Amino acid sequence: MIQTVRNKNIIAMLLIVVFLVLSAASDASAQRRRRVYHHHSKTKGALIGGAAGAVGGALIGGKKGALIGAGAGAGTGYLIQRHRNRKQYRRNR
Repeated sequence: MIQTVRNKNIIAMLLIVVFLVLSAASDASAQRRRRVYHHHSKTKGALIGGAAGAVGGALIGGKKGALIGAGAGAGTGYLIQRHRNRKQYRRNR
């Protein structure tokens, strides 16, 4: 039982590290300016965030954790895409 919990915690930590590395890597391409405004779908961001949150929540807390993680991930994905759209719109005006 303890070994299973320990394995889940290790997998969850590795998943968090991967997400942090991938989010930091996207900042490197932010130096390039574009003149064209590209709209990013907020729905797509919410779906991707919900899926990632569900996987992380399932690893940590089982079914209930998956549900909570999916809700939190969907909300966060929506807000991130909305922020990206507004930031890009202001920059390219």
